[in-house]
Amino acid sequence: MAFIKRKYLIDLETILHYFGEVGIFIGISLFIPIIVALIYGEEAYITPFLYVGIFSIVLSLILKFGFKKRNKMSIKLSMFFVMFIWLYISFLGALPYVLSGELTFVNAFFEAMSGFTTTGFTMFSPTQMIPHCINFWRGFTQWIGGLGIVFMVLSIMQIVGNDVKPLYNAEGRDERIFPSIKHTTKSMLLIYTGITVVGIILFIIAGMPVFDSIFYSFSAISTGGFALSSSSIYQYNSFLIELVAIVLMILGGTNFNLHYVVLKGKWREYFKDIETKIFLVVSVVSILVIGLLLTYHNVYGSNIFHNFRFALFQVISAITTTGLQTSFAPELHGGYTNLGVFILVIIMIIGAGTGSTGGGIKLERVGIMYHSIQNHIKSLLEPSNAVVVNKYHHIKDYRIDDKMMKYTLTFISLYLIIYIISVLIVLLYCNDLSGVLFEIASAMGNVGLGDGLVGPTSPLVVKLVYTFDFWAGRLEIWPVVIVFYNIARKLHKTI
Repeated sequence: MAFIKRKYLIDLETILHYFGEVGIFIGISLFIPIIVALIYGEEAYITPFLYVGIFSIVLSLILKFGFKKRNKMSIKLSMFFVMFIWLYISFLGALPYVLSGELTFVNAFFEAMSGFTTTGFTMFSPTQMIPHCINFWRGFTQWIGGLGIVFMVLSIMQIVGNDVKPLYNAEGRDERIFPSIKHTTKSMLLIYTGITVVGIILFIIAGMPVFDSIFYSFSAISTGGFALSSSSIYQYNSFLIELVAIVLMILGGTNFNLHYVVLKGKWREYFKDIETKIFLVVSVVSILVIGLLLTYHNVYGSNIFHNFRFALFQVISAITTTGLQTSFAPELHGGYTNLGVFILVIIMIIGAGTGSTGGGIKLERVGIMYHSIQNHIKSLLEPSNAVVVNKYHHIKDYRIDDKMMKYTLTFISLYLIIYIISVLIVLLYCNDLSGVLFEIASAMGNVGLGDGLVGPTSPLVVKLVYTFDFWAGRLEIWPVVIVFYNIARKLHKTI
């Protein structure tokens, strides 16, 4: 027993050491909104960011140098680390909201978790005037969280050694464009930053103010969904601005390894990829059905192109798990009908590409299940001695074996179980089945499309369920399930 306790202490020391690595990065990030506060004359908000930034760096330096790496980061230990580091950085990210007096702690933690997980639900009241520096921090948390907190730290803080691969994999990444993770993360961060800058320029050209362009470029490429007003991006009522956002959302929702391959000149790979094929089929069908529904009900007038404009934007926002809106609760409850809302629920659950900034089950897993079902049907029709090859193309060719099928099916099952449990809990507090199904799908998929159910005055339990769903969805279920399973098993042994 003493040996076991010692082992746990050694593991804890290793995890706390890496908490220090990540906390330094967050602490430095907290100083950036101070520049925005100075530009816009919001000196009263400098102190919260300054104090929290200093606190984060000092605490993190204590953790980094006070606790040594005593163990290699196994995949199991990495799962524990990744699970709790998102809680830690959300705690740090919430403090400026609290110290500035903008939000209570519970609402601030909700806001920070929603930001870092690129979800986009907000605790700010629609009528609340939000300072530029606070809005910048909201947008910047999404941008930081877009590729993943651990990913960002691996890219910038130069963690080396045997611990890199387990940390990289634990955050839901198992693809690399180079044998070296260091080279892969740097290349992907460069692409991410480059698209962000291009997005800012395109938004400005389209007629959006500079600050808004920066904010919405952060929000769109990270598939985050935070907005500067209750009208989201529809406040500009500009089809050109919406087109720029659509391009950024699609780029953010696409595997960044695929971006790299395309940029290297292999553009045909984009159309050969299983995720692209599923994305195009699901998007086109959804846009057609919803567009026709909106036209039939004259939701946005009798002009068919005007109705399809809204269908196009909302479908792309949903399937890329971004959450920017041009359609709101009145339209969702009216012209979209239950069929339109159900389609949005399905595509939010499907989600974006693997290795993207998006959430959901992911297009690759849907593709694996489709091919598995298709080939199983073929095997039933073929002679018993026939060999049916089950494979798909995702940057390269993959063969679907029993292990991959079981892993994929287990993930999808766990995802749907958590979704159903979350829906049941929230229904205890909100008697709106359609709205709850919609918003929980949005929360778990890190989408942020809202139906008006959750807000600053919502019951505490509802806020906690949503926050848990942001967290579990962003971590792609496994770290949360594995950690809770281990804790339950240890408790069972002690009883």
